[in-house]
Amino acid sequence: MTEPETTTLLAERRQKLDRLREAGVDPFPHNFADRKEIGTVLAAHEGLEAGAETDSVHRVAGRIVGRRGHGKAAFVDLRDASGQIQLHVKADVLGDGFALLDDLDLGDIIGVEGRAVVTRRGQLSIEASDWQVLAKSLRPPPDKFHGLEDTETRYRRRELDLIANEGSREIFRIRARTVAETRRWLDEHGFFEVETPVLQPLYGGALARPFTTHHNALDRKLYLRVATELYLKRCVVGGIDKVYELGKDFRNEGISMKHNPEFTMLEWYEAYADYEKTAADLEKLVSEVASTVLGTVEIERDGGTIDLSPPWRRIALRDAILEASGIDIEVEKTREQLAAAMGAELDDTVGWGKLVDTLFSKRVEPSLIEPTFILDYPVELSPFAKAHRSKEAVVERWEAFLGGVEIANSFTELNDPDEQRRRFEQQAEELDRGDEEAQPYDEAFIEALEQGMPPTGGVGLGIDRLVMMLTGTSSLREVVLFPAMRD
Repeated sequence: MTEPETTTLLAERRQKLDRLREAGVDPFPHNFADRKEIGTVLAAHEGLEAGAETDSVHRVAGRIVGRRGHGKAAFVDLRDASGQIQLHVKADVLGDGFALLDDLDLGDIIGVEGRAVVTRRGQLSIEASDWQVLAKSLRPPPDKFHGLEDTETRYRRRELDLIANEGSREIFRIRARTVAETRRWLDEHGFFEVETPVLQPLYGGALARPFTTHHNALDRKLYLRVATELYLKRCVVGGIDKVYELGKDFRNEGISMKHNPEFTMLEWYEAYADYEKTAADLEKLVSEVASTVLGTVEIERDGGTIDLSPPWRRIALRDAILEASGIDIEVEKTREQLAAAMGAELDDTVGWGKLVDTLFSKRVEPSLIEPTFILDYPVELSPFAKAHRSKEAVVERWEAFLGGVEIANSFTELNDPDEQRRRFEQQAEELDRGDEEAQPYDEAFIEALEQGMPPTGGVGLGIDRLVMMLTGTSSLREVVLFPAMRD
């Protein structure tokens, strides 16, 4: 639509708004009482024959998404969050109220009262006996035939995307049900939900660069949390044996199909468990949530079908890298050796562990389509994980992959305060090297561990990425209502 056409349409809608006000009509009233959802009305009259009439009177409200007819009768399509219904508006039934039709546009929100009838073509309709404007739309909606197709506009103006595209509305319905069912699963398995600080005096719990801010009254620097891990472990120290938090984390990193600077993360911790127990729990949770939300444990992705049923494949990190690249990280034990084997230029700020992570991300991760646990990571990549009980130089950690994307991470948690102190010191060396994502030293957490933390297994599950998998979408921006965008 050209700019002059848009300007003309806006002017016409403003004129209709003025006419309504001049006629004494409030185009933005405060409420519409006793409304029934359209989906409820449709369900109540399902199965009626063509031409049937009822004595059931309903009050429905929603947005006008279509209109047909002229003269003394018209059909108007009305939609709310639960469904869409046809209104039959006739001059001989509405009387003076029929004149309102002249001042209504697509996109207007109206309230209607009338009885349920079925047209000769078999479509349930509301025969309007009274109606009113609830919100005059001063801008035209997106093209009703083509929807809103421009990706940039869909992300920046999500309200237009939701108005125009049923597929987008369904994605966010699935997201809401996924969050609700995840909480239900944890609650039914005895976990205790808590809330920990979003603004933290010291960030921690993940190798990530934080956002910083300043608290004026305290005159101190604070950080948006990069993870909830360290506070949740302090809850375990305090005697909450099964604890979780589902909320926002923030990482000052690049934006991609898998990354947004703020994202929704679930973390749970269970005392007296280890990473084998958490792996079994994760595959149960994901498969059961999918079954409840989607009605199946099979999801469609990139033209193929993925079965989420347990058990998922398990393979060690070293074996996965060796299988995909021919490089044995147990042989290439220095950063110089590993960089040479990778054919990579060595950066002074990058340690051996970061090179392993880069090698895995490029050569292995994209191929992990079926649900897979990658096990036993180098200690350099896992400052909060417990040393493996039978393997040297690795920790008891897994990452879960699905559709070529990491969806979850877990440790047998490190609970030895002396070893945790040594790991913090190692991370401090990485910070000094210039790695801005290294973990800062946290003395308060060390003191908490010195109180005694039982053996514990912990999991972090990315909700946004899980919803990507369940909805078959290819970008985080499709499942985050208002993703971060460039100016």
